[in-house]
Amino acid sequence: NGGLGRLAACFLDSAATCDIPLSGYGLRYKFGLFKQSFDGNGNQVEKADDWTKFGDPWSYRRYNHTVKIHFPDHTVLAVPYDVPIIGYETQNVGTLRLWQCEAEEELNFDAFNSQDYLRALDAKNKAEDITRVLYPNDSTWDGKRLRIKQQYVLSSASLQDMLRIYKIAHGDDLSRFGEFYAVQLNDTHPAMSIPELIRLLEQEGMRFDDAFKVAQKTFSYTNHTVMGEALEKWPLDLLRSVVPDIVDIICQIDAKLKSEHPNLFIVRDNVAHMAYLSVYVGSYVNGVAEIHSQILKDDLFKDWYQVYPERFQNKTNGITPRRWLGLCNPELTELIREHVGGDFLKNLDLISGMKDQITDETVARFNAIKRTKKEQLCSVIARHEGVMLNPDFLFDVQVKRLHLYKRQLMNALSIVDIYFRLKEGRLPDFHPTAFIFGAKSAPGYMDAKSVIRYINRVARMINSDPAVADKMRVVFVQNYNCSYAEHIIPAADVSEQISPAGTEASGTGNMKLMLNGAVTLGTLDGANVEIAQEAGKENEYIFGHTVEQINEGRSSYYARGIYDANADLRRAINTLVDGTVPTDDGLRNLFHSLLDWGQNSDQYRLLLDYDSYVEAKLRANRDYADRMAFGRKCLENVVSAAKFSSDRTIRQYAEEIWHIKPIAY
Repeated sequence: NGGLGRLAACFLDSAATCDIPLSGYGLRYKFGLFKQSFDGNGNQVEKADDWTKFGDPWSYRRYNHTVKIHFPDHTVLAVPYDVPIIGYETQNVGTLRLWQCEAEEELNFDAFNSQDYLRALDAKNKAEDITRVLYPNDSTWDGKRLRIKQQYVLSSASLQDMLRIYKIAHGDDLSRFGEFYAVQLNDTHPAMSIPELIRLLEQEGMRFDDAFKVAQKTFSYTNHTVMGEALEKWPLDLLRSVVPDIVDIICQIDAKLKSEHPNLFIVRDNVAHMAYLSVYVGSYVNGVAEIHSQILKDDLFKDWYQVYPERFQNKTNGITPRRWLGLCNPELTELIREHVGGDFLKNLDLISGMKDQITDETVARFNAIKRTKKEQLCSVIARHEGVMLNPDFLFDVQVKRLHLYKRQLMNALSIVDIYFRLKEGRLPDFHPTAFIFGAKSAPGYMDAKSVIRYINRVARMINSDPAVADKMRVVFVQNYNCSYAEHIIPAADVSEQISPAGTEASGTGNMKLMLNGAVTLGTLDGANVEIAQEAGKENEYIFGHTVEQINEGRSSYYARGIYDANADLRRAINTLVDGTVPTDDGLRNLFHSLLDWGQNSDQYRLLLDYDSYVEAKLRANRDYADRMAFGRKCLENVVSAAKFSSDRTIRQYAEEIWHIKPIAY
C-alpha cells in the first residue's frame, strides 16, 4: 500500500527493463487496503476492496510449489500466485510471487455432517484470515498476532521457495546459499526472515554459527522511515505465542551480539527490536535519500554506525518513467521526444538534453499541455466527486498517505487563513486556486481521520461561499490510489511536500510531480533536498526549519507563544473548536495537541514553520501570474528529473549491494 508498495512496483518494472535478475515476494491479500468514501459529516468510511471480484487474469496459480507453514495451533498452506513483470523494450520478464494462505483441509466433513457448520469451516477460516486483509487493525492482542502470522508466512514461504530452487541448481551444500541469493528486507516487516533462514538451515543440519554467517551474507536491510511504528518492537511473550522457535533464535542472536559488543542489543526488557536485528544480521543498511541516510548514521542507528560504518549506504529512491510519464502524460512525453530524440523512457538521462532547448515557444507548448491535463482532471473530479473546478485556476496538490507528520493539517489551516484574508480584501492579487487533497488514513488512526473530517468541512464551507467562488475551491478526492494519481499528478502546478525536516525518508510523489512539471513547495526533507539541488532552488519554493534548527530548539519550543503572537494563525487554529466549521471531540483533540500538551505540543512543528510556509505559498501564487516565467520553472523541473528514475536506483542496488550484473535474455 502507499508509497512503499508503489516503490516496489517501480523497482520490479526497472529491474525487468534493465535486465537485472530480481524477483519480488509478497502476500496475495483477498482484500486490499480499503475503498474510501466520505459520509455527510466528512468522515472517512472504509469498505472492503475485493480487487479480484472480476477475476485476476495476470496471476498464475502454481499449486505445485505450495509450502507448509507451521504455527503452534495450526498448519497452513502457502500457495504461490505468479505475476509476470514485463520489461520495457526487452525480452526479459520478471516475477512477483504472491503467497495465498489456504487450509490443509478445506472442510471438516464430520463436523459438517453433525451440522456444526462453524466448526466445519474453522480451519479454512483460520488459514484464510492470514491473507484476507492488507494491514488489518492491530491495536489488540489478536490483531498483533495476526500481523505476526502475516509476516512469518511471507518470510518462511519465500525462503522455503528460494531453498527449493537453490537445491535444484546447486545441490544440498547450503553453505554457499548467500553466494547465489541476495535478499533485500524492505523495512522491518519481513525481518523475521533472518531467524527463519537460520532455523531452516539448522533443520538441514547446519550449526548455528555457520547458519548465522550464511544469513549475514544473504540479507541486507532498507530503512524506509524513521517513524517509530515502522521500526517494529515485538514483546517476546507475544512473539512466542505465534512463532516460539523464532524467539529462541532471536535470543541466540542477541546473546552472540552482546558477547561481541556489550553496548548493543536486539532484545531489551523482553522486547525484540527488529530494526537492530536487521542491521546486525546483514551485509548492508541503506536509507532512501541522502538526508535520510545521514540521519540513520547520526541518530537512529548511531551506535551501530560506529561499530559497522562500512555497512551503511544511501540509495535515493526513484520512479519508473514508463508509468509516471509515458503512460499518464503522453502529451508531455511527445513534447520531450521531439526535443531529445531516442527512447528517453528507457534512459531518462536523455531528458537533460532538453535543458538548453527551453525557448518561449517550448514553454508555451508546455503550458498548453498542462492546461489539457487540468481539463482532463476537471472532468474526472466532476464525475467522481461532483465538484466543478476551473482549469484556469492554479492547481495546488497534496496527495499522499494521511499522517500527522505529513502535515495536511498545516495545509488546511493555511487555506482557512487565505480564505479569511480574501474575505477581508487583504490578498488583492491572489490568483484563483484549486486546493486538491488525496489521502487515506489507517482505520485505527483517529487523529488522521479527524484531519480528513476537518478538511472536508472546510471544503464545504469555502465551496458554498459565493464571495470566494471565483478565487478558491477545495476538494478532497475519495479513494485516492494509483489510477487517480495518474490523473492528478500531470495536472498539478504546485506539489506540496511539507513534512518537517527529518521525518519523511524520501517520498516518491515529489518525484512524480516534478517529472510532470510541478514546482515543489516543500521543506528540506527527504528527496526534496535533492530535487532542489537538481532543478535549482530558484525553481522551487523551499521553506521551513532545517533538521539542525529543529533539534537545537527542541527543548525550548513553546507552540502557544507562536499562537499568541500570530493573529492570522490563531484565527485559523481556532476554527478547530470555535464553530466556524462543525466541531467535535476529534477536532478539539487536534487543537489541544497543538497547544496544550506541554513539551509534547505540536509534535510536528506546524506552528514553527507556518509563517515561512504561507509566505512561500503566496509567493508561488503571485509568480504563477507570469505564465511564461512560471512555466519555465515547471519545465526546468521536468528536464532535471533524470536522477529520480528507478532505473538508476535499481542499478545502484544491483552493483553496490547485491553485486549482480544485468543478464540479457
